[in-house]
Amino acid sequence: METINPATGEKVRDYPETSPSELATILGRAQAAFESWRRVPFPDRASRMRRAAQILKDRKDEYARLMAVEMGKPVAQGRGEAEKCASVCDYYAEHAEAFLSPEPVATDASRSFVAFQPLGVVLAVMPWNFPFWQVFRFAAPGLMAGNAAILKHASNVCGSALAIEQAFRDAGFPEDLFRVVLVGSGRVASLIEAPEIKAVTLTGSTAAGRSVAAKAGAVLKKVVLELGGSDPYVVLEDADLEPSVEACVASRLINGGQSCIAAKRFIVVEPVRKRFEELFVEKMRGKTMGDPLTPGVDLGPQARRDLRDQLHAQVEASVRKGAKLLLGGTVPPGPGAYYPPSVLAGVKKGMPAYDEELFGPVAAIVGVKHEAEAVRVANDSPFGLGAAVFTADAARGERIATRELEAGCCFVNAFVKSDPRLPFGGIKESGFGRELASFGIREFVNVKSVYVK
Repeated sequence: METINPATGEKVRDYPETSPSELATILGRAQAAFESWRRVPFPDRASRMRRAAQILKDRKDEYARLMAVEMGKPVAQGRGEAEKCASVCDYYAEHAEAFLSPEPVATDASRSFVAFQPLGVVLAVMPWNFPFWQVFRFAAPGLMAGNAAILKHASNVCGSALAIEQAFRDAGFPEDLFRVVLVGSGRVASLIEAPEIKAVTLTGSTAAGRSVAAKAGAVLKKVVLELGGSDPYVVLEDADLEPSVEACVASRLINGGQSCIAAKRFIVVEPVRKRFEELFVEKMRGKTMGDPLTPGVDLGPQARRDLRDQLHAQVEASVRKGAKLLLGGTVPPGPGAYYPPSVLAGVKKGMPAYDEELFGPVAAIVGVKHEAEAVRVANDSPFGLGAAVFTADAARGERIATRELEAGCCFVNAFVKSDPRLPFGGIKESGFGRELASFGIREFVNVKSVYVK
C-alpha cells in the first residue's frame, strides 16, 4: 500500500499490508480489550478522551502537514480539522454518560427501564477526504459508549490512520482498544464476516455503501452508512446576495470540493440568477490554488489524479450537452492532481453536473422561475445528505428547510456543516443512520429493556 503526494505525484511511503495472521491477532486482542473496557466507569473513559483532545490540539501542525502530503488538504484546513476532532472528543467526554444513562419507564413492574450497553468491536471503513474527522466522529462516541474499534482507512492515508491509533494510545486508552488494519477494499467483506466484529460504520461512496450493507445484512450485523451527496443550495429572490454567495463559494470549495456535504448544485430563481452568477464567478476567481503546504492557499490538489480526471470528464460532458463554462474547466499543466475553481451555468437534467455528484471544485448553477420549481429541482436527486436555502425571510426559509427539502441536514442562510451537537446523516442514496449528538452514540449500543417484577 502506497501514499502518493497529490501535489507532486511523487511516492511518499510504502506501507506493508496487514497479513491474515496479523489480522486475526488484532481482532482477538480487540475483543479482549472490549471485555475489560466495557466495565471502565464513564469518568475514567472521559479523562482519557479529554487527553486525546489535548493531543490533537498539541499536534495539529504535525497532523495538518500529514494530511497535506497524503491527500492534498491545505495546512490551515488541516489544523482546523484536528481542532474539530478535539471538540468532538471533549463533547462526548462531557455528555456520553448522560446520553447513555438508564431511562425509567412506568409499567406494571416494580421497576422497569431502558439500558444502553455497548455492542463490542465495531468496524469503521473510512474515506480519505477528512482523514481525521471522519474517524473521530465515529471513534469518540464509540469508545465512550464502551465499544472497541477496528479502523480500515482509505489506502492513500495510512499515515493518518496510524497517527490516530498512536494518539489514542498516548491518551491512555488500552493498546488494543482502537486498532488500524492496513487492508484493501477487497478484504472488507471478510472483515465484516469475522465473529469479533459486531457492527459496521462506513463513510464513502454509494456503491461502497451498497456493498457493505449487503454483506452486513447477510450476516445480520448493524450498519450505519454516510454516503455521497449532491447538496442543493436554493437561492430565492429576496436573498442577500453578497453573504449568500460567500457562503455558497465557501461550501463549494470545502476540502477542494471533495466533501459529501459540500454545495454542489446552486438553484437560483431568475430575478437574481445573473447577478448571482457574476458574484459567484468573481469570488471563485479570487481563490488561490497551489501547494497545500504553502500558507494562504485556498485550494490544493485533488486527492488523486484519477479522481481529477474523472471530474474533468464530467465537466466536459456537461459542456457538450449544453452547459456554459463561466470559469475554469481546464486541466493545468505540470505534475500534481490540480483542478481550478470552475463554474458551470445553464445546467439541466441529463447533464453530469445535474445528475451526478461532482467531487471537486466545480459549481453547477441551475436557473428556475420560482420557489416551487426550486424545491422540485432541489429534490430531483437520488441523494439526500444536506441542503440549504437562502432568503431574507427566516420563517420562509425555516418552512422550506423543515417541510420541503429532502435531506438529513437542512440549513437556512448558512452552509451545511457537521457539528457534534447535531445529528448528522442522510436519506435516499446518501445512506441511513446518524452520527454525532445523542443519536450517534446510541447507534452502536444495545437498547435493552429491563423489567423487574
